[in-house]
Order: sequence, then structure tokens, then C-alpha cells
Amino acid sequence: MSIEPEKPVQERPKIEFPCLYPIKVIGHAVDNFKEKVTSRVEGHTGPIDPDLVTVRSSRKNNYISVNITIAATGEEQLSEIFEDLKKIKSVKMVL
Repeated sequence: MSIEPEKPVQERPKIEFPCLYPIKVIGHAVDNFKEKVTSRVEGHTGPIDPDLVTVRSSRKNNYISVNITIAATGEEQLSEIFEDLKKIKSVKMVL
């Protein structure tokens, strides 16, 4: 009978704040989707440099993804942003 050593519990990697943090929001391709997403995020971060916002449409143009890189200050801020973005009716996923 052999006893296997216990494997250490793997913790999720810690993020050191403040840092640049990418947020990806996917939703239905509706008018002003980018503006709605950007406005919600700016409510938590202040103005965002337009160069840090990119948009891609799906192949059939049914969906759109907005990628925003923010200067994140902490996990609480990120949680609040994610929850606020999920309240937008046309949003399907926040990553």
C-alpha cells in the first residue's frame, strides 16, 4: 500500500492592482451597443481612451463584441463593472 502525497490546492492567480485589464462584452448587434457598453464602464473608471476600445462583428453580423482595456483599481471595481454590464438587455456575455 502506497500513500500518495497530497497535491497542493491550486489557487487562482492573483492580479496585482492597479493594472491594465481587458474586458470583453458580447451581445446582439443593436444600435449604440458600443456606446452603451463604453458608457457603463466609464461610470466606474472615468473617461476611456478610444484607442483602448475595439469592436468586432460576428460573421453574419448578428452579434458584436466590444473589447475595452481599463486601468483596474481592484477586484471590487471589476465585480461592479461586470454586474453593471450584465444589466444591459442586449448583452449576452461578459468576459
